Amino acid sequence: MEQARAHDAYRLAVRVPEQPRGSQAPVSPQVRGEHTHGQVSLPAPRKAVQRNSVRGQILDALRAALVGGELAPGEVYSAPALGERFGVSATPVREAMQQLATEGAVEVVPNRGFRVTERSARELGELAEVRALIEVPVMLRLARTVPAARWCELRPLAEASAVAAAGGDLARYAEADRAFHGAVLALSGNQQLVQVADDLHRRSQWPLVSGPVHGRRADLVADAAEHMALLEALVAKDLGVVQTLVREHFAGSGG
Repeated sequence: MEQARAHDAYRLAVRVPEQPRGSQAPVSPQVRGEHTHGQVSLPAPRKAVQRNSVRGQILDALRAALVGGELAPGEVYSAPALGERFGVSATPVREAMQQLATEGAVEVVPNRGFRVTERSARELGELAEVRALIEVPVMLRLARTVPAARWCELRPLAEASAVAAAGGDLARYAEADRAFHGAVLALSGNQQLVQVADDLHRRSQWPLVSGPVHGRRADLVADAAEHMALLEALVAKDLGVVQTLVREHFAGSGG
């Protein structure tokens, strides 16, 4: 399911179904300020739910476009222009961009839009170091305590990242990569750890000024192969190999 959502987000980065102009969810008389004496109260309108759904789809699409390098570092993009591209109003785009701003992917440019953050190799290296400081000790602890059968359950996630890598699909691989690491850390039972690690992981996937770090299929395939090798080391409880693989994975790919 994670892979299906990632694929849908990438497709949405190219095209979002056109919304009929002027269409909106019905608004209740109470919201319009009309009197409704003697009438049964109606549930709250569904417009907010629909808008949040669109916002989530746009957010996924923008993330895919960022990871894939379709939105270039240093460039400014306006919400209306992106809304036109996706076939939606500027509002859900603006809301999604505000979320990306909190994640460090873009910065607000008053009266113009949002500029894609220009990242340096040094920043990427710092993120990899922080992730290693957090994840390596956790994985070593899990390697000592988690039964082999639990690690085998994660094989489909590792295989999904390999499939995305073989196809050279950066956006899909980014989601599969995060899904795999998140599932591993989730075995710790520490949801705060999972959330912090996921945020760091996502930040490490935003492209550098020179574009996506691992745009070549061979790089993605090599990174994906490390997932399977890591699972094998965890099953074998080979702590030395686990530590080496995780550190090299971060240092080599930031993924």
